Amino acid sequence: MGKAWTFLTQLHTVAGPVLMLLYPLYASVVAIESTSKLDDQQWLAYWIIYSFLTLMEMVLQPALELLPIWYNVKLVFVAWLVLPQFKGAAFLYERYVRDQVRKYAGFNNHPQSSKTSSPTGKAKNKFVQFMNPKHEEQEAY
Repeated sequence: MGKAWTFLTQLHTVAGPVLMLLYPLYASVVAIESTSKLDDQQWLAYWIIYSFLTLMEMVLQPALELLPIWYNVKLVFVAWLVLPQFKGAAFLYERYVRDQVRKYAGFNNHPQSSKTSSPTGKAKNKFVQFMNPKHEEQEAY
């Protein structure tokens, strides 16, 4: 039982980085090289959600340390996000994230904008002003 338990522990330790980073990295490169946009959406959505999950994990670390099953729950959740049978990342993005991005980032709410996702002129101007505040002062003179 000792060797089997050690093997399972090591397998569990390796499963996280492989499932959360290595496979998505490989699949993202494959998606970039393919002509389909659907796989691009799945993997961009995965990286957005995974980044948010990692940030929340950093903030909530003291509370999560009290939950001994957190790593297992995270592993199952990330498997749902990653596995092509479920496409959980694309589902979560379409269902929850897209509306929030459009609402707070100034993207168009027109049906055509979901394909192009181009920012409105107002949001673009805010970004340019943020990046180059002297640009506005120069126009005033």
